Amino acid sequence: MSLENKVRVRFAPSPTGGLHLGGVRTALFNYLFAKHHGGEFILRIEDTDQTRFVEGAEQYINDCLAWCGLQPDESPEKPGAVGPYRQSERKPSYRQYAEQLVAAGNAYYAFDTAEELDEKRKEEPNFRYSHENRLQLRNSLSLSEEEVAELLASGHPHTVRIKMPADSTVSFEDMIRGRVAFETGLIDDKVLLKADGMPTYHLAVVVDDHAMHISHVFRGEEWLPSAPVHILLWDYLGWKEEMPQWAHLPLILKPDGNGKLSKRDGDRLGFPVYAMNWTDPKSGDTTVGFRENGFLPEAFVNILAMLGWNDGTDQELFSIEELIAKFSIDRISKAGAKFDFEKAKWFNKEWIQHTPNEALIPSLQTELREKGVQAEDDHVAHILSLVKDRMTFVSDFWEHAGFFFQTPTTLDSAAVKPKWNEDKSAFFQSMAETFGAQSDWSAAALEPLFKGKIADSGLKMGELMLPLRIMLVGGKFGPDVFVIAETLGKEEVIKRIQNGLQIIEN
Repeated sequence: MSLENKVRVRFAPSPTGGLHLGGVRTALFNYLFAKHHGGEFILRIEDTDQTRFVEGAEQYINDCLAWCGLQPDESPEKPGAVGPYRQSERKPSYRQYAEQLVAAGNAYYAFDTAEELDEKRKEEPNFRYSHENRLQLRNSLSLSEEEVAELLASGHPHTVRIKMPADSTVSFEDMIRGRVAFETGLIDDKVLLKADGMPTYHLAVVVDDHAMHISHVFRGEEWLPSAPVHILLWDYLGWKEEMPQWAHLPLILKPDGNGKLSKRDGDRLGFPVYAMNWTDPKSGDTTVGFRENGFLPEAFVNILAMLGWNDGTDQELFSIEELIAKFSIDRISKAGAKFDFEKAKWFNKEWIQHTPNEALIPSLQTELREKGVQAEDDHVAHILSLVKDRMTFVSDFWEHAGFFFQTPTTLDSAAVKPKWNEDKSAFFQSMAETFGAQSDWSAAALEPLFKGKIADSGLKMGELMLPLRIMLVGGKFGPDVFVIAETLGKEEVIKRIQNGLQIIEN
């Protein structure tokens, strides 16, 4: 099958910092659509704005996509037949098309300096470079051919701007929103080629999408106002018949629904908005990501898929394979989707429960190593099976299971001291001896042994079960106390009872 007849989509981020969850959702919807139709998912790095380029950001994008399982079919790391896949490496092609647009009368050279335009903006707060004033500004439409030739020959800095029609309507069929129309007279003459020879997004996106045979474009609705400029460029460059279909995705909104979700909202409300940790190389500040917050990649992808899409049923948990099978454009909402962190946590808890223990072990072992703990995978898996239903995040494991690996350094002795007496001290001293003589160290044997000892002592069951738990665990939490005892082993249980007695009595 030729490239022209395939579904080919692209995710085209700028390497300027952390990857917002809205960006990852755009990548996801591109990926799901491509895979549903047996097509190709392409990563293109849009690094034409060198002033905003951040070292390490491209690798970060690659790492985020890899963590989410959204592997591109073509990318800078995996080039195909239509490279390069970084816009900065495609620079010569943009000048050629900009000149073609000027020659056809659809664009023009603008010689105004940044200072001159800043001055105009001070004079006119609503200033925009457009059909209304372009003949009063310094450009190849207002200057004579001789003046233009002289300025170009002298190397005078200049941009190339599109010449927007004064009174036309540009319309197109958006796959999500239906028919969308724009009056061209309300749109300014966007810069296509900057003074440094680099294209702006407007020119580069059209030239690259054409060169890479992109069939469908998914992008955020904030790009909707730019669509008429891009459609005109497809037309002016003679490529209108090859223009991709467009889908402008709904915004991801703040939890209250008032406006687009931003990093500042995450900082303010205490939840991540980046896929993974991002450390700003200039300031050294780290923004914590979903991965480092303890989210599973499967849960993160599931969360993003449900922000603005559903399959028409009540199903909420989807594997990536199910998402690929069920994904369809007509189930994407036009309305913005509120981000609900509590719901996100629910997704993660559900995915932890649905994930086989052995698949979670590598993450848990990483956490244990950070705590200075070495443990066999089988032992970790057994302990995970005891606490898994309490975990919302992978990082919750230590909170719920740390006592299995390290003797608690503090005990919630205040919970038992008010009713403590010599009889209870004597009971636990005797219990330690009884445990020491016990050969069958299973929960099934330990429970009747302990409860029989209580019955013989004449003490109350409820007043001795809690102290045992606190001695073994440190607090009023954890799974069945006799399962804990079995897992800890005889020597450790006796040691913790003796240690607990010392703390409580002193």
